[in-house]
Amino acid sequence: MLGSRYAGESSDVSTHGGSAGAQAESAAEAPVPAPRRTLNSLKWAVLIPVVGVAAGFLTRFPYGGLWIGVVILLGAAAAAAIVAGNSWHRAGAATLAGFSAIALPLFAGPGMYELYMKQVGERVHAAVADTGERRGVKRSTTLSVCRVVDTTGAVKDLSEQQNCHGQFKPGQLIVLFKDPLGVLDPWAEALPGDRSVDPLTLQITAGLFLVTGSSLFYAGQRRRSDGDLVARELRKVRRL
Repeated sequence: MLGSRYAGESSDVSTHGGSAGAQAESAAEAPVPAPRRTLNSLKWAVLIPVVGVAAGFLTRFPYGGLWIGVVILLGAAAAAAIVAGNSWHRAGAATLAGFSAIALPLFAGPGMYELYMKQVGERVHAAVADTGERRGVKRSTTLSVCRVVDTTGAVKDLSEQQNCHGQFKPGQLIVLFKDPLGVLDPWAEALPGDRSVDPLTLQITAGLFLVTGSSLFYAGQRRRSDGDLVARELRKVRRL
């Protein structure tokens, strides 16, 4: 009697356990509504690259803009990796999105700065008064600098961020593109000083923008929940 009773209880336990596992697997495999998944994926696919571009452009601002931009840059890259890797369980896409999110601001910053200054900036003639070098943030790094004087008599010290890479000579006539808001330092350009921009930097920026966004969109569309991982492990166990 006791044996049959225990056998019955054991059968009940295994039956209930099996049904519970099946219910958990069934619930885990229930798909997220496609429209909601697509909108959520699209949100992250647009948000992270846009924030990366904004962070790169922010590094061109004075008064601590460089450090604020770096913090936002790292935050965007971390968010891309966490969302795609930890929340959606897509390790490959998370790695690609994280690295491209870091690289994006490095090209977007100079590209967007040049584009803004040349398309919106006020074109002013100037002369190079002097050139030289200075130490960078890393004491072992040497950066080119130049001092320029525009037609109003204003004197400005420019660095490599403003396109002073040692290509100008003292006394050379150049063109400055000044920020109409007066926040950013002017962009220096050799004569004739047209408003065309370097297409390579913008092309690389666009490519990294697409890589970051498409990686996140793919990860969001093919996301796996914690329940999906549990269900996959259950299927592996059943095959044994």
